[in-house]
Amino acid sequence: MTSTELLFDLTPTEEQQMTREVVQRFAREEMAAAARAADEAGELPEGFLLKTVDLGLNFMPVPEALGGVGAGRSPVSNVLNIEDLARGDMSMAIAALAPLSVINCIMDFGTPAQQERISQALTTADFTPAALALMEPGIGFDARQLKTRAAVQGDGSYILSGAKSMVAFGPDAKVLVVFADTGDEGTQGFVLEADTAGVSFEKEDYMGLRPLPLYAMTLEDVSLPASARLDDRFDIGRMMSLGKIALAALAVGTCQAMLDYVVPYVNERVAFGEPVSNRQAVAFMVADMATEIEGLRLMAYRAASQAEQDRDFSRCAFLAHRHAIKYGMKIGTDGVQLLGGHGFTREHPVEMWYRNLRALAALDGMLLA
Repeated sequence: MTSTELLFDLTPTEEQQMTREVVQRFAREEMAAAARAADEAGELPEGFLLKTVDLGLNFMPVPEALGGVGAGRSPVSNVLNIEDLARGDMSMAIAALAPLSVINCIMDFGTPAQQERISQALTTADFTPAALALMEPGIGFDARQLKTRAAVQGDGSYILSGAKSMVAFGPDAKVLVVFADTGDEGTQGFVLEADTAGVSFEKEDYMGLRPLPLYAMTLEDVSLPASARLDDRFDIGRMMSLGKIALAALAVGTCQAMLDYVVPYVNERVAFGEPVSNRQAVAFMVADMATEIEGLRLMAYRAASQAEQDRDFSRCAFLAHRHAIKYGMKIGTDGVQLLGGHGFTREHPVEMWYRNLRALAALDGMLLA
C-alpha cells in the first residue's frame, strides 16, 4: 500500500462538488428564505417541489437503461445532499428527498420489474410524491417486530393489515413502500399506490416539521400480488442503518444552520457594554456546538463511506445516529439559550430549528442514505 493510499481524504469528487454547489445555492435561495413562512403556514411553499426536480437528484442512482444518469448508488453523495438541503430547512429537505429514498430502496432491494416501473414513475419532469412507510404508532417501535402484518395466501399473494405513522404525502403519494411482518420471513417491503383498495389516511400534526405533509396510514385487508413484494435480497438491518445515516446528515445540516445564526448574533448582541460572546460561558457554549457538529459530520461521512464500500457499517451508523439524537437536541437547546429571551420568541428561527431537531428520534426509516 502506497503512502497516498493511506491518506484520510474527505475531498468530494468533482461531480459531488459540482452537485453540492447547486444544492447549497438552492438551499439558501429557495429553502432558507422561505422556511419561516412555510412553518407559519404549515405547508410547503407553492411550486417548491417542482423546483426540486431541476436538482436532478432522483436521476443519479438510476441506470441509464432505465432513464437515469447511471451514477450508481452513492451513500456518500446522498449524505452530502441531505446535509446541504437540511441546512436550508429540514421539513423541505425531507419532502424533496422522500422520492429519492424510495428509488434508493428499490435500487437496493427491488426486483428488476420494480426497478423499471419505479424509475419510470419517479424520474420525470414533474415532481412525483413517493414515500417509505415503516414507522408505526405507539411506544417501542421496532422495525424487526412490526405490528403491521402481511399474510401470504395460497396463490402467493399477500393481505396487509395494520397502521403506519408519519407517512410523507399520504394520499397524494403515487408510490409507497410499506413494510410489514410476514411471520417466518420477518419484515418485508411491499410496493403499492396510495389509492389501493383498503388504504386510508388521516392528516397528522406535530410540534416540528410543520410544512411537511405527514399522515397516519391504515391498511385494512389490503390485497397485493406476489410481485408487489421486494426482492429476496431485502435486508431490514441494512435499510435501517442507511436510514440512521440519513438522519445523522439531517442533524448535521440543521445544527449547522443553528450555528451559522448564533455566531453573528452573540458577536453583535451587546450587554453591559460588550458583545455577549466576550463572556467565557457563551464562548465555550458556541465552541462546544461547533465541536459536536464537526464530530457528527465526520461520523456520518465515515458510516456513509463504509456503506459505499460495501463494508459492515451498522456500528458506525448506530453511533452516528445516537450522536445525532443526543447532541442534535443539545445544540438545539443551546441555540435557543444563547439568544436569551429572544430565543423563546418566533422573531428568530432558532425555536423552529429546536422543534425540528426534536423529531430526530422519531424518524426511523423515512429517508435512506
